[in-house]
Amino acid sequence: MMTVLTPAASRILDDWQRDLPLRSRPFAVMAERSGLSEDEVLAELAGMQANGTIARVGATVRPNTVGVSTLAALAVPDLRVEEVAALVGQEPGVNHSYLREHDWNLWFVATAPDAEELAATLARIEARSGLPVLNLPLRRAFNIDLGFALEGPRHAMQQDAAPDISVIEPRDKALLHRLTRGLQIVECPFAVLAEQLGRSEEEVLDRIAVLSAARIITRIGVIVRHRALGWRSNAMVTWNLPDARIEAAGKALLGHPGVTLCYERRRIPGIWEYPLFCMIHAKSRSEALQILETAAALPELAGATHQVLFSIRCFKQTGAMIV
Repeated sequence: MMTVLTPAASRILDDWQRDLPLRSRPFAVMAERSGLSEDEVLAELAGMQANGTIARVGATVRPNTVGVSTLAALAVPDLRVEEVAALVGQEPGVNHSYLREHDWNLWFVATAPDAEELAATLARIEARSGLPVLNLPLRRAFNIDLGFALEGPRHAMQQDAAPDISVIEPRDKALLHRLTRGLQIVECPFAVLAEQLGRSEEEVLDRIAVLSAARIITRIGVIVRHRALGWRSNAMVTWNLPDARIEAAGKALLGHPGVTLCYERRRIPGIWEYPLFCMIHAKSRSEALQILETAAALPELAGATHQVLFSIRCFKQTGAMIV
């Protein structure tokens, strides 16, 4: 069932999917700028989190900066989908899991503090399911910030700046882990976070600002569950073209309205020949296919074959595991 938003909730989601104010009382600042009261903002956010409209108020972290991650898939027989999805979801490092229309039908993102633990997670899934894992680590991100306007015309994405990992300090991992799990929806969430970490609120706010400027934190704000808001025709599109053309094609997709994510992943000759990925989020299949048709006509994608993997079901959506 699609969630119907109140006018106040719509304003919050339109205005605050990113750039959460780094102030002691961020929700008061949000309220002032959105023409609401602080109590209204707190109540709307708490309600949306309770009913599943939003995943959290928190951060997304650039993959492979303070931890490691990969996109993986399994080819699961229809009669085993529920069973295998459940065992994949039991892994604490799996933060996203979707059923998609393809022979490789169960797709998931696995995260871990280091490469050894990530490999162990994939090995456990392979052993418990009895199915081979298709492992497609990220090679290049054109834009991986899934935050877009829910109303009005579709806009092109901007290419994200490269992260500056030199700013990372040892204690940042614990901070980032809690931010990916979500802030408490209270008047002073950063004070609560600071107390949990044994740090001062000022220090926590300073570190978040540094990590955001360095593009380690790619977004801090309200993390939306798009399917709950009617965005149910979401397609992962994968493209097969020579390595030398991937950069130009990725940048072209990045600038195409309606494309919501774009990145390059590992190519596995003879098994997976589609290294360029993009996502299209839409409210209907016809809308998604129209966006895809115009994207496929881009000169940079001339002659490229593609696969369209529509999402059928979301099994899991949480923040990444960093520690």
